[in-house]
Amino acid sequence: MTDVTHDLARQLGRQAEAVCRHYLSAGRRQGHYWQVGDVRNSPGRSMFVRLTDTAKGPAGKWTDAATGEHGDLLDVIRESRGLLNFTDVVAEAQAFLRLPPISPDAEAPHGGKQCSSRDPVISARRLFAAAEPISGTIVEAYLRTRGISALHETGSLRFHPRCFYRPAAHGPIQPLPAMIAAVTDLRGRIMGIHRTWLAPDGSDKAAIATPRRAIGHLLEHAVRFGRVDDVMAAGEGIETILSLRGVLPSLPTAAALSAAHLSAIAFPPGLRRLYIARDTDPAGNRARDSLIARANSTGIEAIVLSPTLGDFNEDLRAFGVDALRAQLRCQLAPEDVARLSVTSP
Repeated sequence: MTDVTHDLARQLGRQAEAVCRHYLSAGRRQGHYWQVGDVRNSPGRSMFVRLTDTAKGPAGKWTDAATGEHGDLLDVIRESRGLLNFTDVVAEAQAFLRLPPISPDAEAPHGGKQCSSRDPVISARRLFAAAEPISGTIVEAYLRTRGISALHETGSLRFHPRCFYRPAAHGPIQPLPAMIAAVTDLRGRIMGIHRTWLAPDGSDKAAIATPRRAIGHLLEHAVRFGRVDDVMAAGEGIETILSLRGVLPSLPTAAALSAAHLSAIAFPPGLRRLYIARDTDPAGNRARDSLIARANSTGIEAIVLSPTLGDFNEDLRAFGVDALRAQLRCQLAPEDVARLSVTSP
């Protein structure tokens, strides 16, 4: 972190409660902490922001017990406002603090050459490197229980037999089997990972409070399957996206992992048409509308793919491959039906 950003984070920490009331208005104070659903200002109680300096750390530091994400108040400003460029985060922080604008050569954290061993991006890369390919593992078994049998170009997924799970911020650690997904930028660099802890036989997710968690930097990035040319599909969940791949095997896809991250996903160079595999809930509808507006503003055609049930994995499991193929065939642009290997049932 540069001197400028370090100083901004420190000044924000001095006004931690005011920052939380402004940017995390869905939460409320609980003792020495601000409690809210997540860093994107969702209602809930899993994220805690420290409001005063303590022996555990300075004011402004936060942890989301549900996802494992953590950071400072600059991260709160970035995520709650959906800012894509770190210079915009600096400007927003300066405006909140009523500081005169300056023009530092500020870089986002992890943009420089020196990184701490506690850097979440480094931790994510190490965990992914320690995992193994999914072929013949319980990750493959788990996906098949979800009706997903087309596992081509799934190098972004790996299996870890003993991935640590901590049920609470200071609770005991449990080593559990997990599916590890690489979250990458448009250059293919791992910027984070997503963990899905699994039952020992792969029959379902593990019977724990939060079987899905992510670490690292997810904004703009995604779990990617296939190489993008001029057409791709983007959606929220890994299982949703892999369900599409089973019917549209030539369609490159990206799983953004949440509605908020889907709305901010980066567009690859040369992208001409974007299929949005939406989830049918209020958050999915908001992500759809935001992504359509962003795509149209850059000259990209956006086409929404709508499931019958909650998402396309639910449709796949309820109705089968042939029905999902027929359902999607009539939603595609006519020129994509043949090129994406969609055949009649």
